[in-house]
Amino acid sequence: MSNPSPLSNESIGPSGPETDRQHDRRRRIVHSLKGPAQFLSFWVAIALPFVHVPLLAQGLGDPSVTLTFLLLLGLNVLALYLGHGYNQS
Repeated sequence: MSNPSPLSNESIGPSGPETDRQHDRRRRIVHSLKGPAQFLSFWVAIALPFVHVPLLAQGLGDPSVTLTFLLLLGLNVLALYLGHGYNQS
């Protein structure tokens, strides 16, 4: 005797040609956007340090300058992560 599962079978997504086409379409869209996103992220990661220099030269005594610097630094790290695979073939 087995106990019925607490999850119904309705929680499992439907499978069939309709969902396969949607999955393929979504995969093609993601694949077509990956290259341009990596390109942009790579070059943003290259350019952002040039924006950091004037902020550092001005000094980080002002809280708004410090916040701007930290936000740009975080954006730079994100751009490095997203763009690290650009043109590696």
